[in-house]
Amino acid sequence: MMERSTLDLWVGLFVVAGIGALLVLAMKVGNMSGISAGDSYALAANFDNIGGLKPRAPVKSAGVVVGRVSDIRFDNDKFVARVTMNIDKTFKFPKDTTASILTSGLLGEQYVGLEGGGDTVNLNSGDSIKHTQSAVVLEKLIGQFLYSKAADGGDKK
Repeated sequence: MMERSTLDLWVGLFVVAGIGALLVLAMKVGNMSGISAGDSYALAANFDNIGGLKPRAPVKSAGVVVGRVSDIRFDNDKFVARVTMNIDKTFKFPKDTTASILTSGLLGEQYVGLEGGGDTVNLNSGDSIKHTQSAVVLEKLIGQFLYSKAADGGDKK
């Protein structure tokens, strides 16, 4: 009888450890771990269209993750999306940095890409990035293509 309860205890501990490992893996895959607010600074940027960008999306520069999107809000005065990003303090960007919303691969996740400029003064916490490029929306591109093809076809006799 005693051996059976010891075996059950070990099996139970093994199952709990497995569930814990799956939870850690899910947090890593879901981008829930990463830069904390203590070792980062906030930057903001306005975009006409953010496409499918979501909070916790990566912020990359030269392919390296330098931060995460912390908040996305709609500006009722300017009618644009205001994206707030937490950037790791080890990365500094000049005042004339450009922010773009890009897509990983053809149908991958969207992220914010930062491209540094040549200014000698760096952005500080709370600053806004002035130069932005909105997301490319596939539906709009297809619509423009079809519209231009229809316009071209109507001219031929």
